[in-house]
Amino acid sequence: MTEEEKENVSTEETDEQKQTAGASCESVEETDSQDESKATTDVDQLKALEEQLDQKENQILRLSAEIKNMQVRASKERTQAAKFRSQSLAKALLPVIDSLEKALEIEADDEASNQLKRGIELVHTNFLKAFESEGVTVIDPAGEPFDPNYHQSISSVPADDAHPADTVVQVYQKGYALNDRVLRPAMVSVSQ
Repeated sequence: MTEEEKENVSTEETDEQKQTAGASCESVEETDSQDESKATTDVDQLKALEEQLDQKENQILRLSAEIKNMQVRASKERTQAAKFRSQSLAKALLPVIDSLEKALEIEADDEASNQLKRGIELVHTNFLKAFESEGVTVIDPAGEPFDPNYHQSISSVPADDAHPADTVVQVYQKGYALNDRVLRPAMVSVSQ
C-alpha cells in the first residue's frame, strides 16, 4: 500500500470514527433528553402525589375534629338529659304538693282531724324529700327582693317601712326549680 492509499484509508477511518462518534453523541444527547424528560415527568408525578397526600391529611384532620366535636356535643346532651330527666314528673306532681299544702292550712279541732293532718304532713314531707333528692328546690321568696327570673308578680302593694320597694310581700303559690331551671315561678305580690 502506498502512502497515499494509507492516508486515504486513514482518512476514511477517521471519517467513520467521526461519524460513529457523532452518532454516539447524538444517541447520548437523545438519551440525556429522554432522561431529562422522564425526570421532569417523575418530578411532576411526585408533586401531584404530594398534593394529594396533603389534601388527604387535611381531610383526615377535619374529619377527626368533626368527630371530636360530635362526641363532645353528644356528651353534653347526655349530661343535660340526665340532669333534667325528672322535669316532667316534677311538673306533674306540683299540683299534688299544692293540694297537700292547702290541706295542711285547715285547722284540726278533734283527735281524728289531728291524726289525718299528721298523715298529710308525713306525705308532704316525703314528697319534698323525694323532690330534694332529684334536685327540685322550693322557691319561697317572702321578704326577698323581687326577681323576675324566679317570681311572677300578680299584684302590687304600696311600699312601707317593713317592705321597701321591689320586695316580695306575700307568696300566693310557691315556685319550684330543677337544677336552677325554673319549673314554675312563685306567684307573689310585690311592694311598689
